[in-house]
Amino acid sequence: MNLLDLILANRSYRRFYQNEEIEETRLLSWINLARLSASARNMQSLKYIILNTNDICGKVFPYLGWAGYLSDWIGPEEGERPSAYIIMLSDSRIAKEYFCDHGIAAQSILLGAVNDGFGGCIVANIQRAKLREAINLPEHFDIIQILALGKPKEKVVIEDVDIKNDIRYWRDKDRIHHVPKRKLNDIIVKY
Repeated sequence: MNLLDLILANRSYRRFYQNEEIEETRLLSWINLARLSASARNMQSLKYIILNTNDICGKVFPYLGWAGYLSDWIGPEEGERPSAYIIMLSDSRIAKEYFCDHGIAAQSILLGAVNDGFGGCIVANIQRAKLREAINLPEHFDIIQILALGKPKEKVVIEDVDIKNDIRYWRDKDRIHHVPKRKLNDIIVKY
């Protein structure tokens, strides 16, 4: 795939084939992409927890919020949940601020996932204190976000923002996920 095709295929997938496991070696290869990516001040303070068994993934799921614009949907049902999570942490022993590193790292990991036929979603709506307790996370780690990963079970389409300028994603009756994007000319400021 060329870069444009990878980016077009890299959508926020929220429903997966839960029984499609992701081997730890594959998850490590995606994290390696993040490791090799840019880091503000080259501090490299991000750390990762890999979770890839149904049992442990089931313990993380209750602490996550899914798809804020889909108010009638509480998240993927059993059988459609992620088969792996990567919990992205900041190690405060290295740096107090991680700047934009988490976005760069997440994009690198997700592009690696898409390149290998998987997909994911960045989840930032997390009950952090409860999850910290559930996984017995040491105090020097801050939970930044979680990447929910798996073999996508949904179709996501990109379309132009409508005449009302509504950017909210939505699902149709066939459960196809629609994501409005502003046109290129609408985001270029000329001076």
